[in-house]
Amino acid sequence: MVGLADPPDFISILDADFVPLPEFLARAMCLFRDQGVGVVQTPQHFINADPIQTNLAATKVWPDEQRFFFDILMPSKDAWGVAFCCGTSSVIRFSSLVKIGGFPTDSVTEDYLLTLRLKEIGARTVYLNERLTLGLAPEGLKEYITQRGRWCLGFMQILRGRSGPLSRRSQLDVIDRLSLIEAFMSWTSTYVVKVFGLVVPSLYLLFGIKAVQADLSELLGYFLPLYLWYSLTMAWISRGRSMAGMSDVAQYIALPAVLKAVATGLLKPHGHKFKVTAKGGDRDQRFIEWPLLRVYGTALAITLAGIAYAFVLHAQGDIIAYGGLALAWSLYNAIILTIVCLVSIEQPRRRKAERFERDEPVLFNIGGRPGVYRLADMSITGARFVSDNPPPVGIAVHCTLRERNVAALVVRRTADGFAIRFDETLNTRVDLIRAFYSGDYVTAFTGIRAAPLGKAIMMRIFG
Repeated sequence: MVGLADPPDFISILDADFVPLPEFLARAMCLFRDQGVGVVQTPQHFINADPIQTNLAATKVWPDEQRFFFDILMPSKDAWGVAFCCGTSSVIRFSSLVKIGGFPTDSVTEDYLLTLRLKEIGARTVYLNERLTLGLAPEGLKEYITQRGRWCLGFMQILRGRSGPLSRRSQLDVIDRLSLIEAFMSWTSTYVVKVFGLVVPSLYLLFGIKAVQADLSELLGYFLPLYLWYSLTMAWISRGRSMAGMSDVAQYIALPAVLKAVATGLLKPHGHKFKVTAKGGDRDQRFIEWPLLRVYGTALAITLAGIAYAFVLHAQGDIIAYGGLALAWSLYNAIILTIVCLVSIEQPRRRKAERFERDEPVLFNIGGRPGVYRLADMSITGARFVSDNPPPVGIAVHCTLRERNVAALVVRRTADGFAIRFDETLNTRVDLIRAFYSGDYVTAFTGIRAAPLGKAIMMRIFG
């Protein structure tokens, strides 16, 4: 672009599966009035459920994993001046990009590194917390894990590079270096602690090895109040986007890939290819993520074996008297590991396109006669309507969606109405995309619903 006769003032980055809402540029460009702004990053919102939501049948009661990051963590980082570019859904000042020699290639997370290089020349990244783009979350567990591993590997490459927090060549401020150290601790200590969390209680129950010098009374007196306070505080701070236990599930799923990426990135930071997150594949059959299921199925078996050995097969006074902490810990681990194993068994997705519930009147034209029917749900390929007097199957109709005239065919009767399939011509397809990606058909997440979430998990276990 540098060689163009009229180079752009700004460029926008969008992944192939992301669509900007009509107001995306108008809203993002406002922040560039400040000449010190090099990047405006907006949150990523998704029209589909991620694998954790889908595999637990909890799409309506549990948020996608990125909601805590984009709704809570990124605004907090922005308040401290350490927000960073996440690639898609961003706008970049072109002159600032040229000054640093274009997009950096030292890391597979070039977006994060872009923010650091721009910061070194005085160009900040700011965060605009408005839903302005819609895209696809990873649809399968393998893709989800690959994505997390790539993010971790890219950060480790940054850590080892000239823009790392301890690099003498870096021109970053203290706050930026501290933010990088905090991110490093998040990628490393969080996941290492998870490993010890699985191993420690089983070591005591199976071999009598004490890693924690505490009994059940001390657990109830010291740790339980802390844990409850932490859980309530996180629920309040995250505004219903985080819940103890379920956060552990997400971390355990990514754990093997993350620890591998940490070791690889620190020991051999160069020579790694960018792994694309595949999207839009066929998901109509059940798929088991065997590597994950083997790891956590084995961990679950060892945990249950430890409980059985210590309290049933080899019960002793010392274990019964002082093993309460290990028992409580192991029971918690067993619950979390069971959920992780359930997530490892991917449920089939019968529909080719995401479908959203609606409740609104839609104007129809059926053979020149107008009519109004109640829209129940829709996707980019079809819709379902509620009616006591549905039109006959096979008849061509026209309906008005978001002020756009869309051709369709009535394909079947339903228990409470009828269903239509939208015409597949180019003009109709364009109208549907514009209507569908207006943002009105994707409901914003409002908060975790603990009781329905628990019910959904129980239904997956026993149903």
